Amino acid sequence: MEPPVVKKRGRKPKPKDDKDQQQQSAGKMKEAKKIQQPSVDEKYTQWKSLVPVLYDWLANHNLVWPSLSCRWGPQLEQATYKNRQRLYLSEQTDGSVPNTLVIANCEVVKPRVAAAEHISQFNEEARSPFVKKYKTIIHPGEVNRIRELPQNSRIVATHTDSPDVLIWDVEAQPNRHAVLGATNSRPDLILTGHQDNAEFALAMCPTEPFVLSGGKDKSVVLWSIQDHMTASATDPAAAKSPGSGGSIIKKTGNGNDKAADSPSVGPRGIYQGHEDTVEDVTFCPSSAQEFCSVGDDSCLILWDARVGSSPAVKVEKAHNADLHCVDWNPHDDNLILTGSADNSVRMFDRRNLTSNGVGTPVYKFEGHKAAVLCVQWSPDKSSVFGSSAEDGLLNIWDYDKVWMFILVKY
Repeated sequence: MEPPVVKKRGRKPKPKDDKDQQQQSAGKMKEAKKIQQPSVDEKYTQWKSLVPVLYDWLANHNLVWPSLSCRWGPQLEQATYKNRQRLYLSEQTDGSVPNTLVIANCEVVKPRVAAAEHISQFNEEARSPFVKKYKTIIHPGEVNRIRELPQNSRIVATHTDSPDVLIWDVEAQPNRHAVLGATNSRPDLILTGHQDNAEFALAMCPTEPFVLSGGKDKSVVLWSIQDHMTASATDPAAAKSPGSGGSIIKKTGNGNDKAADSPSVGPRGIYQGHEDTVEDVTFCPSSAQEFCSVGDDSCLILWDARVGSSPAVKVEKAHNADLHCVDWNPHDDNLILTGSADNSVRMFDRRNLTSNGVGTPVYKFEGHKAAVLCVQWSPDKSSVFGSSAEDGLLNIWDYDKVWMFILVKY
């Protein structure tokens, strides 16, 4: 017996005569020629030819495996012509070798030092001499997200396909070789509290040792790791001395059980208000008690831990599709960026948001042709931010120039 034919929704088109069809066909061909876009390879070639004009410096470092997360760490050293910077990245393997969290040191050449020909003539298949692997941690599962603790550069949090958040002291962790059959590295701390997988939404507080996460259980979970860190963890000198001493995470138990190696921490608070998966979270730059989240329910929610576990402000329709990312301006804590599957980036002013779900964005930035996956404010200039999307583009925006354009136009 053949399966029933599923009827397509929509109105049946009216029949057209031959003349109408010929005119429409000619019009479509003309329009197709007019809007024909260059291929991905052509765009890449054009971009590569403009590299010396666009950038002061560029390095290309080829990896064996894809990287789902990449994150700058602290600056380690300053020199005359270049700085040494910590770099965290992940390697997502096919199972033939373990998944890894890689800690690397990257030499970043200062502006107006590198020659133009050195920048443009790079080999995509080569590894950069400026990127040197410092340590490898064998991660239990693929690394979906990496975040560093601002109060201590040794502490890093990771998300994988599980309900837990894993905390690592990257200096105390042993360097491992990622070979088939190698056992996983043990995290220094495990944060529990989610009831389902928490894969992407992860943030570290800029003012306190707090960790924030969101997951498929539609909840936002907050932890404090203050009580589980030694006194040296808050010492700035200890935080900036790579390779010094043992772990700054306190150990519990008698050392003979698994829990003694990876102590777990329960949540400080669990916040309910989303109707679907929470995709991203971020803290207010000036307050450890205020944070926000976005999710697949198209909502932007602002929370205040001082007034309870319900939303302080909930924008019901922040975008026209799922929200994937959010970031809070470190220079102006009234401005919040969101990115969505509707291909747009929106900027909200929290002074304009109300608790009844009404919230009009200050501006909509429409330059991507696919879902926006990441937005991030510049650490140096309050009006500049970046966005990346499934169209393979990283766009840099300056909303000060947007206002100038609007004033000139109108």
